[in-house]
Amino acid sequence: MRGPVCRPDLVPIFMSIRVVAHITSKPDTVDQTRELLMTLILPTRIELGCITYQLFQNEADPTDFTFIEEWTSDEDLNSHLQSDHLKQVAVEGANLFAAAPDIRRYKLVE
Repeated sequence: MRGPVCRPDLVPIFMSIRVVAHITSKPDTVDQTRELLMTLILPTRIELGCITYQLFQNEADPTDFTFIEEWTSDEDLNSHLQSDHLKQVAVEGANLFAAAPDIRRYKLVE
């Protein structure tokens, strides 16, 4: 099984796209939300352009989940956002999430 770093050799760090995606679970669906979000990890890590894809859960607030991602390009990230596995999680998550995911893109500032 791949670790959190998919392909660090793909692109210089200053050129990659970083993503921070926050998902808030309803209080009574935390376990189901965690299980659902975990289904994204393996298929995403093998996607073209995935450098890093990690899921975190806030220790102080278990309803708070965050993906930290790194992609080689906007094109690869856009392909991920249109992937079948991500679309399926969006459908299934509609009844589990307290709000729509907050997905933000970043580039390294030097």
